[in-house]
Amino acid sequence: MNRDNIKKIAFLLTAGAFLLLPSCCPEFSRHAPGIAVITGVVFSMTCGNPFAQTTAKMVSPLLGTAIVGIGCGMNLFAVLRAGADGILYTIIGIAAGIGIGIWVGKRLRLNHDTMLLISIGTSICGGSAIAAAAPVLRAKAHDIAIASVTVFTLNALALLLFPAIGHALKMSQIQFGYWSALAIHDTSSVVGATLQYGPLALETGTTIKLARALWIVPVTLFLSYHVTTRNPGNRPLTRLKIPWFIPGFLIAAALVTFFPATAPVGNLLKTLSQYVMILTLFIVGANLSREKLRELGFKPILHGIILWFILAAAWGTAIYAGLLPSAQ
Repeated sequence: MNRDNIKKIAFLLTAGAFLLLPSCCPEFSRHAPGIAVITGVVFSMTCGNPFAQTTAKMVSPLLGTAIVGIGCGMNLFAVLRAGADGILYTIIGIAAGIGIGIWVGKRLRLNHDTMLLISIGTSICGGSAIAAAAPVLRAKAHDIAIASVTVFTLNALALLLFPAIGHALKMSQIQFGYWSALAIHDTSSVVGATLQYGPLALETGTTIKLARALWIVPVTLFLSYHVTTRNPGNRPLTRLKIPWFIPGFLIAAALVTFFPATAPVGNLLKTLSQYVMILTLFIVGANLSREKLRELGFKPILHGIILWFILAAAWGTAIYAGLLPSAQ
Protein backbone atom coordinates (compact mmCIF):
# COMPACT_ATOMS: atom_id res chain seq x y z
CA MET A 1 0.00 0.00 0.00
CA ASN A 2 1.50 3.35 -1.04
CA ARG A 3 1.82 6.43 1.18
CA ASP A 4 -1.07 8.34 -0.42
CA ASN A 5 -3.51 5.52 0.27
CA ILE A 6 -2.34 5.27 3.88
CA LYS A 7 -2.97 9.03 4.32
CA LYS A 8 -6.44 8.70 2.82
CA ILE A 9 -7.36 5.79 5.09
CA ALA A 10 -5.99 7.62 8.16
CA PHE A 11 -7.97 10.74 7.24
CA LEU A 12 -11.22 8.81 6.79
CA LEU A 13 -10.75 6.87 10.04
CA THR A 14 -10.08 10.09 11.97
CA ALA A 15 -13.11 11.81 10.43
CA GLY A 16 -15.25 8.77 11.24
CA ALA A 17 -14.01 8.80 14.82
CA PHE A 18 -15.16 12.40 15.29
CA LEU A 19 -18.56 11.48 13.90
CA LEU A 20 -19.05 8.38 16.09
CA LEU A 21 -17.09 8.88 19.34
CA PRO A 22 -19.25 11.74 20.73
CA SER A 23 -22.28 9.43 20.72
CA CYS A 24 -20.37 6.79 22.70
CA CYS A 25 -18.63 9.08 25.17
CA PRO A 26 -20.61 12.10 26.46
CA GLU A 27 -17.53 13.50 28.26
CA PHE A 28 -15.57 13.48 25.00
CA SER A 29 -18.52 15.19 23.29
CA ARG A 30 -18.05 18.26 25.51
CA HIS A 31 -14.50 18.88 24.34
CA ALA A 32 -14.79 17.36 20.87
CA PRO A 33 -15.28 20.61 18.85
CA GLY A 34 -11.94 22.08 19.96
CA ILE A 35 -10.16 18.73 19.68
CA ALA A 36 -11.60 18.25 16.18
CA VAL A 37 -10.23 21.55 14.89
CA ILE A 38 -6.78 20.98 16.42
CA THR A 39 -6.64 17.44 15.01
CA GLY A 40 -7.64 18.68 11.56
CA VAL A 41 -4.96 21.40 11.58
CA VAL A 42 -2.26 19.01 12.85
CA PHE A 43 -3.22 16.40 10.22
CA SER A 44 -3.08 18.99 7.45
CA MET A 45 0.24 20.49 8.58
CA THR A 46 2.00 17.17 9.11
CA CYS A 47 0.54 14.86 6.47
CA GLY A 48 -1.39 17.18 4.17
CA ASN A 49 -5.10 16.89 3.43
CA PRO A 50 -5.46 14.04 0.89
CA PHE A 51 -8.99 15.16 0.00
CA ALA A 52 -8.35 18.93 -0.07
CA GLN A 53 -10.50 19.72 -3.11
CA THR A 54 -13.40 17.60 -1.85
CA THR A 55 -13.36 18.84 1.76
CA ALA A 56 -13.23 22.49 0.61
CA LYS A 57 -16.64 21.93 -1.03
CA MET A 58 -18.07 19.93 1.88
CA VAL A 59 -17.90 22.55 4.65
CA SER A 60 -20.82 24.75 3.55
CA PRO A 61 -23.39 21.96 2.96
CA LEU A 62 -22.36 20.09 6.13
CA LEU A 63 -22.50 23.29 8.20
CA GLY A 64 -25.91 24.20 6.79
CA THR A 65 -27.30 20.71 7.38
CA ALA A 66 -26.06 20.69 10.98
CA ILE A 67 -27.57 24.11 11.72
CA VAL A 68 -30.96 23.13 10.29
CA GLY A 69 -30.82 19.94 12.36
CA ILE A 70 -30.05 21.91 15.52
CA GLY A 71 -33.16 23.99 14.76
CA CYS A 72 -35.22 20.79 15.03
CA GLY A 73 -34.67 20.83 18.78
CA MET A 74 -35.57 24.48 19.41
CA ASN A 75 -38.76 26.38 20.13
CA LEU A 76 -39.52 28.94 17.42
CA PHE A 77 -40.90 31.56 19.83
CA ALA A 78 -37.78 31.32 22.01
CA VAL A 79 -35.64 31.66 18.86
CA LEU A 80 -37.50 34.79 17.69
CA ARG A 81 -37.42 36.29 21.17
CA ALA A 82 -33.66 35.78 21.44
CA GLY A 83 -33.13 37.25 17.97
CA ALA A 84 -35.23 40.32 18.82
CA ASP A 85 -33.43 40.80 22.15
CA GLY A 86 -30.06 40.81 20.39
CA ILE A 87 -30.93 43.06 17.44
CA LEU A 88 -29.70 46.33 18.99
CA TYR A 89 -26.39 44.75 19.99
CA THR A 90 -26.09 43.28 16.51
CA ILE A 91 -26.53 46.67 14.81
CA ILE A 92 -24.02 48.32 17.15
CA GLY A 93 -21.54 45.46 16.69
CA ILE A 94 -21.71 45.48 12.88
CA ALA A 95 -21.39 49.28 12.62
CA ALA A 96 -18.52 49.38 15.12
CA GLY A 97 -16.78 46.39 13.57
CA ILE A 98 -16.79 47.76 10.03
CA GLY A 99 -15.90 51.29 11.18
CA ILE A 100 -13.00 50.18 13.39
CA GLY A 101 -11.88 47.69 10.74
CA ILE A 102 -11.62 50.43 8.10
CA TRP A 103 -9.77 52.73 10.54
CA VAL A 104 -7.25 50.03 11.51
CA GLY A 105 -6.87 48.86 7.90
CA LYS A 106 -5.99 52.36 6.70
CA ARG A 107 -3.34 52.71 9.40
CA LEU A 108 -1.83 49.40 8.28
CA ARG A 109 -2.06 50.55 4.63
CA LEU A 110 -3.94 47.46 3.62
CA ASN A 111 -5.46 47.01 0.18
CA HIS A 112 -8.94 48.62 0.16
CA ASP A 113 -10.88 45.47 -0.75
CA THR A 114 -8.92 43.20 1.60
CA MET A 115 -9.53 45.65 4.44
CA LEU A 116 -13.27 45.81 3.74
CA LEU A 117 -13.67 42.05 3.35
CA ILE A 118 -11.88 41.27 6.63
CA SER A 119 -13.95 43.93 8.42
CA ILE A 120 -17.23 42.62 7.00
CA GLY A 121 -16.32 38.99 7.68
CA THR A 122 -15.38 39.82 11.28
CA SER A 123 -18.46 41.96 11.89
CA ILE A 124 -21.21 39.78 10.37
CA CYS A 125 -20.69 36.06 9.81
CA GLY A 126 -17.25 35.19 8.51
CA GLY A 127 -16.93 33.37 5.21
CA SER A 128 -20.61 33.77 4.23
CA ALA A 129 -20.37 37.56 4.50
CA ILE A 130 -17.10 37.63 2.54
CA ALA A 131 -18.64 35.47 -0.20
CA ALA A 132 -21.66 37.81 -0.43
CA ALA A 133 -19.65 41.05 -0.37
CA ALA A 134 -16.85 40.03 -2.77
CA PRO A 135 -18.80 40.19 -6.07
CA VAL A 136 -20.38 43.51 -5.08
CA LEU A 137 -16.95 45.01 -4.40
CA ARG A 138 -15.64 43.35 -7.57
CA ALA A 139 -12.82 42.08 -5.36
CA LYS A 140 -9.93 40.14 -6.88
CA ALA A 141 -9.47 36.46 -6.13
CA HIS A 142 -6.29 37.19 -4.14
CA ASP A 143 -8.10 39.66 -1.85
CA ILE A 144 -10.94 37.19 -1.28
CA ALA A 145 -8.46 34.40 -0.46
CA ILE A 146 -6.49 36.55 2.00
CA ALA A 147 -9.64 37.75 3.80
CA SER A 148 -11.08 34.23 3.95
CA VAL A 149 -7.91 32.66 5.35
CA THR A 150 -7.53 35.47 7.92
CA VAL A 151 -11.07 35.04 9.21
CA PHE A 152 -10.84 31.26 9.06
CA THR A 153 -7.59 31.19 11.09
CA LEU A 154 -9.09 33.37 13.82
CA ASN A 155 -12.23 31.19 13.83
CA ALA A 156 -10.09 28.15 14.66
CA LEU A 157 -8.47 30.06 17.53
CA ALA A 158 -11.86 31.17 18.85
CA LEU A 159 -13.00 27.57 19.22
CA LEU A 160 -10.12 26.94 21.59
CA LEU A 161 -9.90 30.26 23.44
CA PHE A 162 -13.50 31.32 24.04
CA PRO A 163 -14.73 28.37 26.16
CA ALA A 164 -11.60 28.57 28.33
CA ILE A 165 -12.03 32.33 28.85
CA GLY A 166 -15.77 31.95 29.49
CA HIS A 167 -15.14 29.36 32.22
CA ALA A 168 -12.33 31.45 33.73
CA LEU A 169 -14.71 34.44 33.97
CA LYS A 170 -17.49 32.16 35.28
CA MET A 171 -19.89 33.32 32.56
CA SER A 172 -23.36 31.81 32.58
CA GLN A 173 -24.46 29.88 29.51
CA ILE A 174 -26.62 32.78 28.32
CA GLN A 175 -23.76 35.25 28.78
CA PHE A 176 -21.38 32.99 26.88
CA GLY A 177 -23.93 32.45 24.11
CA TYR A 178 -24.26 36.21 23.62
CA TRP A 179 -20.51 36.78 23.75
CA SER A 180 -19.80 34.05 21.21
CA ALA A 181 -22.49 35.28 18.79
CA LEU A 182 -21.29 38.89 19.01
CA ALA A 183 -17.52 38.30 19.01
CA ILE A 184 -16.80 35.14 16.95
CA HIS A 185 -16.72 35.54 13.18
CA ASP A 186 -18.24 32.42 11.66
CA THR A 187 -21.44 30.56 12.45
CA SER A 188 -19.65 27.20 12.59
CA SER A 189 -17.24 28.46 15.25
CA VAL A 190 -20.08 29.99 17.29
CA VAL A 191 -21.87 26.62 17.24
CA GLY A 192 -18.62 24.77 18.04
CA ALA A 193 -17.69 27.04 20.97
CA THR A 194 -21.17 27.10 22.51
CA LEU A 195 -21.58 23.35 21.99
CA GLN A 196 -18.66 22.91 24.39
CA TYR A 197 -20.21 25.29 26.93
CA GLY A 198 -23.71 23.85 27.29
CA PRO A 199 -27.15 23.44 25.63
CA LEU A 200 -28.46 26.88 26.65
CA ALA A 201 -25.29 28.54 25.36
CA LEU A 202 -25.71 26.65 22.07
CA GLU A 203 -29.34 27.75 21.66
CA THR A 204 -28.61 31.39 22.55
CA GLY A 205 -25.45 31.71 20.48
CA THR A 206 -26.83 29.99 17.38
CA THR A 207 -30.04 32.05 17.36
CA ILE A 208 -28.35 35.42 17.76
CA LYS A 209 -25.65 34.55 15.22
CA LEU A 210 -28.20 33.54 12.59
CA ALA A 211 -30.16 36.74 13.17
CA ARG A 212 -26.89 38.62 12.71
CA ALA A 213 -26.20 36.81 9.44
CA LEU A 214 -29.36 38.35 7.92
CA TRP A 215 -27.53 41.69 7.97
CA ILE A 216 -25.62 40.48 4.92
CA VAL A 217 -28.54 41.90 2.87
CA PRO A 218 -28.51 45.59 3.98
CA VAL A 219 -24.69 45.66 4.15
CA THR A 220 -24.47 44.29 0.59
CA LEU A 221 -26.91 46.96 -0.62
CA PHE A 222 -24.81 49.65 1.06
CA LEU A 223 -21.64 48.27 -0.53
CA SER A 224 -23.27 48.40 -3.95
CA TYR A 225 -24.01 52.08 -3.40
CA HIS A 226 -20.45 52.61 -2.11
CA VAL A 227 -18.89 50.99 -5.21
CA THR A 228 -21.09 53.02 -7.57
CA THR A 229 -20.20 56.26 -5.76
CA ARG A 230 -16.45 55.55 -5.89
CA ASN A 231 -16.62 54.48 -9.55
CA PRO A 232 -19.47 56.37 -11.25
CA GLY A 233 -18.95 54.39 -14.47
CA ASN A 234 -19.87 51.13 -12.77
CA ARG A 235 -23.43 49.89 -12.69
CA PRO A 236 -24.70 48.85 -9.26
CA LEU A 237 -24.01 45.17 -8.75
CA THR A 238 -26.03 43.41 -6.09
CA ARG A 239 -26.17 39.70 -5.61
CA LEU A 240 -28.19 39.30 -2.48
CA LYS A 241 -27.73 35.88 -0.97
CA ILE A 242 -29.28 34.79 2.28
CA PRO A 243 -27.61 31.55 3.41
CA TRP A 244 -30.16 28.75 2.88
CA PHE A 245 -29.64 27.37 6.38
CA ILE A 246 -31.21 30.46 8.02
CA PRO A 247 -34.76 29.89 6.64
CA GLY A 248 -34.12 26.15 7.04
CA PHE A 249 -33.33 26.60 10.73
CA LEU A 250 -36.52 28.67 11.25
CA ILE A 251 -38.70 26.17 9.37
CA ALA A 252 -37.27 23.28 11.42
CA ALA A 253 -37.96 25.13 14.69
CA ALA A 254 -41.48 26.02 13.48
CA LEU A 255 -42.33 22.38 12.68
CA VAL A 256 -41.33 21.17 16.13
CA THR A 257 -43.08 24.12 17.82
CA PHE A 258 -46.41 23.82 16.00
CA PHE A 259 -46.43 20.01 15.82
CA PRO A 260 -45.34 18.87 19.31
CA ALA A 261 -45.66 15.21 18.33
CA THR A 262 -42.51 15.64 16.22
CA ALA A 263 -40.47 16.79 19.26
CA PRO A 264 -38.84 13.37 19.99
CA VAL A 265 -37.67 13.07 16.38
CA GLY A 266 -36.57 16.72 16.47
CA ASN A 267 -34.44 16.16 19.57
CA LEU A 268 -32.85 13.12 17.94
CA LEU A 269 -32.04 15.15 14.81
CA LYS A 270 -30.59 17.92 16.98
CA THR A 271 -28.28 15.44 18.70
CA LEU A 272 -27.19 13.87 15.41
CA SER A 273 -26.59 17.35 13.98
CA GLN A 274 -24.21 18.14 16.81
CA TYR A 275 -22.15 15.09 15.80
CA VAL A 276 -22.18 16.28 12.17
CA MET A 277 -20.97 19.68 13.37
CA ILE A 278 -18.00 18.07 15.16
CA LEU A 279 -17.09 16.23 11.94
CA THR A 280 -17.41 19.53 10.04
CA LEU A 281 -15.01 21.24 12.46
CA PHE A 282 -12.41 18.53 11.85
CA ILE A 283 -12.76 19.20 8.11
CA VAL A 284 -12.51 22.95 8.72
CA GLY A 285 -9.18 22.40 10.53
CA ALA A 286 -7.93 20.09 7.79
CA ASN A 287 -8.59 22.79 5.18
CA LEU A 288 -5.96 25.10 6.72
CA SER A 289 -2.85 24.30 4.71
CA ARG A 290 0.74 25.54 4.86
CA GLU A 291 0.29 27.14 1.45
CA LYS A 292 -2.66 29.21 2.67
CA LEU A 293 -0.71 30.40 5.69
CA ARG A 294 2.31 31.30 3.55
CA GLU A 295 0.29 33.46 1.16
CA LEU A 296 -1.51 35.22 3.99
CA GLY A 297 1.20 37.72 4.96
CA PHE A 298 1.55 39.60 8.24
CA LYS A 299 -0.58 42.73 7.81
CA PRO A 300 -3.96 41.07 7.07
CA ILE A 301 -3.66 38.72 10.06
CA LEU A 302 -2.56 41.65 12.26
CA HIS A 303 -5.58 43.62 11.04
CA GLY A 304 -7.89 40.70 11.85
CA ILE A 305 -6.34 40.13 15.29
CA ILE A 306 -6.55 43.81 16.32
CA LEU A 307 -10.16 44.13 15.16
CA TRP A 308 -11.16 40.82 16.75
CA PHE A 309 -9.46 41.65 20.05
CA ILE A 310 -11.15 45.05 20.28
CA LEU A 311 -14.63 43.64 19.57
CA ALA A 312 -14.23 40.54 21.75
CA ALA A 313 -12.86 42.57 24.67
CA ALA A 314 -15.56 45.24 24.37
CA TRP A 315 -18.45 42.75 24.22
CA GLY A 316 -16.93 40.54 26.90
CA THR A 317 -16.52 43.51 29.24
CA ALA A 318 -20.06 44.77 28.58
CA ILE A 319 -21.59 41.35 29.22
CA TYR A 320 -19.44 40.61 32.27
CA ALA A 321 -20.26 44.02 33.76
CA GLY A 322 -24.00 43.50 33.25
CA LEU A 323 -24.37 46.29 30.68
CA LEU A 324 -26.41 44.05 28.35
CA PRO A 325 -29.61 43.28 30.31
CA SER A 326 -30.91 40.57 27.97
CA ALA A 327 -27.58 38.74 28.19
CA GLN A 328 -27.87 38.24 31.95
